[in-house]
Amino acid sequence: MVKELDFPGGKVGYTSEMKFIPESSSRRIPCYRVLDEDGRIIPDSDFIPVSEKLAVRMYEQMATLQVMDHIFYEAQRQGRISFYLTSVGEEAINIASAAALSPDDVVLPQYREPGVLLWRGFTLEEFANQCFGNKADYGKGRQMPIHYGSNRLNYFTISSPIATQLPQAAGVGYSLKMDKKNACTVTFIGDGGTSEGDFHAGLNFAAVMEAPVVFICRNNGWAISTHISEQFRSDGIVVKGQAYGIRSIRVDGNDALAVYSAVRSAREMAVTEQRPVLIEMMTYRVGHHSTSDDSTKYRAADEIQYWKMSRNPVNRFRKWVEDNGWWSEEDESKLRSNARKQLLQAIQAAEKWEKQPLTELFNDVYDVKPKNLEEQELGLKELVKKQPQDYPPGFHV
Repeated sequence: MVKELDFPGGKVGYTSEMKFIPESSSRRIPCYRVLDEDGRIIPDSDFIPVSEKLAVRMYEQMATLQVMDHIFYEAQRQGRISFYLTSVGEEAINIASAAALSPDDVVLPQYREPGVLLWRGFTLEEFANQCFGNKADYGKGRQMPIHYGSNRLNYFTISSPIATQLPQAAGVGYSLKMDKKNACTVTFIGDGGTSEGDFHAGLNFAAVMEAPVVFICRNNGWAISTHISEQFRSDGIVVKGQAYGIRSIRVDGNDALAVYSAVRSAREMAVTEQRPVLIEMMTYRVGHHSTSDDSTKYRAADEIQYWKMSRNPVNRFRKWVEDNGWWSEEDESKLRSNARKQLLQAIQAAEKWEKQPLTELFNDVYDVKPKNLEEQELGLKELVKKQPQDYPPGFHV
């Protein structure tokens, strides 16, 4: 007979044996996948079927994201934009997760999810305008490149500080619950972000308030130059969900069908059961952390090449789409050629736009501009007039 004691929080059984909970299980949590490395469905797979129309669109967007990353990366290397960050190796997480969501779901991204925005209808011109910080940029040129945002598409503007979006996501999710919306919040974080206090606060808040939030962690092996072995001793991220009372799953993030099925199922749980869900996406960051990083300084070139060629999520999904007779080499050539042409045109147009005037740097900060801000604005204007050679052509106050 199990004897129980009544404590705040509920009854708990007791034992006279002094036994510590082991630091981790001897068996790692398995990783859910549907496609094998050759793009074939694993027999008896449990997944949500995808139509030809949806599958083709998913692949088209993954390939377009690849082209966009390549061209914007080269634009940065040419000095045309100041900074860029790619999603190479993580295209399936971007596109397949976006495909599984409702347009009404609110997304709070980190900075490696431009594919979610691409899927929702953010145009290549809008991406280019933000990266160039011109007058058409919704952020008025006040943010670094790749810090996209769109009120129209329910996509919160990206913020550089790590993990701040997670507690915010809990609050947004709770507000959706209070308003009885048929929607949830979806927020993304990298493995390095789980070392931040905001990760733990966000999960705990969402669990306690029973907020409909889907937390998606991209465990891609590296937090800039810090390997995951230096981030945590636990079995990755998935086990952290249970500690906070959150339903969790580990997914092969390079398998678009597995990502789609897991996110769609998690989204359904979050909305219908009013609860948070944690998804750990196992993947690999093939590209450098950003254009400010050289990842060959801390990891082997052979390792990068292996993931780029043998474990490529785009190639893997393409094989499955092709095997179904939904895609051809002609389709591939046409898509990539058109995407490249549209991107180059978008960049050329974005370069021709004027930059925001200097006054926009000081607007929207306060309802009524305080005196110290007025003094700073005046001082900066005087500096620009005094040393115009230090500022780019077209820059105006």
